Amino acid sequence: MLQNWLKNIPDSLAQWAESLPETSFGKKTLLHHTFFPDLRKVRVAIIGVGDQEANAVRQQLYRYASPFPASAVADLGNLRKAEASLLIPVIYELLSGKVFPLILGCDDAFARAQFLAYQDAKSLVNLSIVDEIFRADTVYGHLVTPRHPLLFHLSLLGLQAHQTSTAALDLMAKNNFDVVRLGKSRAAMEETEPVLRDADMLSFHLAALKQGEAPGVASPSPAGFFVEEACQLCRYAGMSDKLTSFGLYGYVLGRDREGQTAQAAAQMLWYFLEGFFNRKGDYPADTAGLTEYVVDFPKLNYQLTFWKSNKSGRWWMQVPVATKRKHERHRLIPCSYQDYQLACREELPERLVQAMSRF
Repeated sequence: MLQNWLKNIPDSLAQWAESLPETSFGKKTLLHHTFFPDLRKVRVAIIGVGDQEANAVRQQLYRYASPFPASAVADLGNLRKAEASLLIPVIYELLSGKVFPLILGCDDAFARAQFLAYQDAKSLVNLSIVDEIFRADTVYGHLVTPRHPLLFHLSLLGLQAHQTSTAALDLMAKNNFDVVRLGKSRAAMEETEPVLRDADMLSFHLAALKQGEAPGVASPSPAGFFVEEACQLCRYAGMSDKLTSFGLYGYVLGRDREGQTAQAAAQMLWYFLEGFFNRKGDYPADTAGLTEYVVDFPKLNYQLTFWKSNKSGRWWMQVPVATKRKHERHRLIPCSYQDYQLACREELPERLVQAMSRF
């Protein structure tokens, strides 16, 4: 069925990839060129939305070194038409086959299609967004007003307050969504990792980067993340065992300078894949390797339970409230060692307060 919605990699690009060194990404990746790849052993599938934009990113990505397992990544080409009605079933088919979809989208609005591909999921979804604004009017508005029955939680990283209306901020606060502003994100990058680790899907908008780093977007801004910081966020996301899809959106080829934004996007994808192929099998994949830490709050007359992974050193905390069965998989909240230290000083971590409000 997938071949009906996708067209193959152009001959010129496929032939160029074939001429690359054996250790390059383009040479070690299964390409949808003369035939459609066998996905039985594939773990990640790349999908392009918008031929010119997606192919420009591929041109950069293919030449990078590939330490990833051979044939574990497949590039399935581009949608026959850049339409959400085609993207939704493609993502759904990949998710159903346990293949991780990695979407290169020319338009920010395709992020909504990524979410809607989960409509037949049996569990609620945590959505994480990296962007400079909250795109309520064009992308996410219909998911939160009214709240989509599939959406359990939303987090937004990199928000620039001077570009955000009070109404949008009030909407986020009213729904107990996590908002980590740009300054806070950059000041302590390690504190963004638990936010990304809690996501089932991630939508990363290239407008979150500085104009000097990524000029090829619809409305570039002088403020934003550096490419190195964006790559770190992508690597954090890739390492999360909970994450099941990743979309990179908003590349405008006509505004790019000397392929700078295409290079930035390709680097972000590469570091995402590095994180993905270094997953540790932590919660929710497996709880056997977690060590329990119990912190007493004598003044409040209750205990708070933390869990630490013996594999990765990452931390979770358990929401100390009753939860419905459909919420069980979200009950362990990713956190940081700093949150554990706060609890040891009998201070409630902000992450926990937010989580308790959601439940």
